[in-house]
Amino acid sequence: QVQLVESGGGLVQAGGSLRLSCAASVRTFSTYTVGWFRQAPGKEREFVAGISWISVTGYADSVKGRFTISRNDAKNTVDLQMNSLKPEDTAVYYCAAKKYSRGWDDMDYWGEGTLITVSS
Repeated sequence: QVQLVESGGGLVQAGGSLRLSCAASVRTFSTYTVGWFRQAPGKEREFVAGISWISVTGYADSVKGRFTISRNDAKNTVDLQMNSLKPEDTAVYYCAAKKYSRGWDDMDYWGEGTLITVSS
């Protein structure tokens, strides 16, 4: 069983930056594909960014050029740097992982989420 814990959420003004971190309970986190997802009030959960176990990255069109995902396998963490935040980025952000996955669908493990609120 893999436990994922997100941190770094909070309140920020539009145009500001935040950095989220996802910490895993396993030392083999380097073998997991990790994704960040978000769910805004009244909306379905959506993919934001992902990084595969071989460090291939992918982004939703809505965050390309603003968000950057990275991993530190020595620390068993995956970070999401979010710049130029917009009010529409307000959501609960979740970290998810799946071992040796080629994509970001059907993730096996999920964190509890961290709230990002972007004020206008």
